[in-house]
Amino acid sequence: MRNENKKNSKSLFTKFYFLVLGGIFFGLISLSFYLSNAASYLSDKSETCINCHVMKTHYVSWSKSAHREYASCIDCHVPHDNIIKKYLFKASDGLRHAYVFTFRLEPQNIMIKEAGKKAVQENCIRCHFNQVQKMTIFKELNEQKQEIYCWNCHRETPHGRATSLSSAANAYTPIFILPTPDWIADYIKIKNK
Repeated sequence: MRNENKKNSKSLFTKFYFLVLGGIFFGLISLSFYLSNAASYLSDKSETCINCHVMKTHYVSWSKSAHREYASCIDCHVPHDNIIKKYLFKASDGLRHAYVFTFRLEPQNIMIKEAGKKAVQENCIRCHFNQVQKMTIFKELNEQKQEIYCWNCHRETPHGRATSLSSAANAYTPIFILPTPDWIADYIKIKNK
């Protein structure tokens, strides 16, 4: 009878231990999701791109371009083949961005990755299909299997020459308000007094 009680108490302790660990893990994941405003990344709003990272100069240059009237950041920088590919691309790109910005590994000059180049090129052609079909140089270079991107000629569309973090340091962008719970903000204020 005693051995059975010991087994039951060990089993109960183990269950309680894993329940507490699971609760802590779930709480940390939920807090991270909340503080990073992760739900906003499910939207297609351009303001989302300046939530936490260094796209300020790119956002400002886009907002002054003609593209802002017709295309958001997502329209150009994310594949539109199908919804699964779109959200897989957003997730993988978002995880890479989260890693880079969490560990402060962002470069001074931001360069688009190969997957991003492919998505932008496909989206340029998708939107400007009629104009691209009329271009003989585009056809000739593609027949020669030479890699040509739309921005080889249209270098300043839509971002201008803004490529570094400091190129528009004081430019106006929408203010991102951290969704910090009131009890944490109050605690920080008390701690700093």
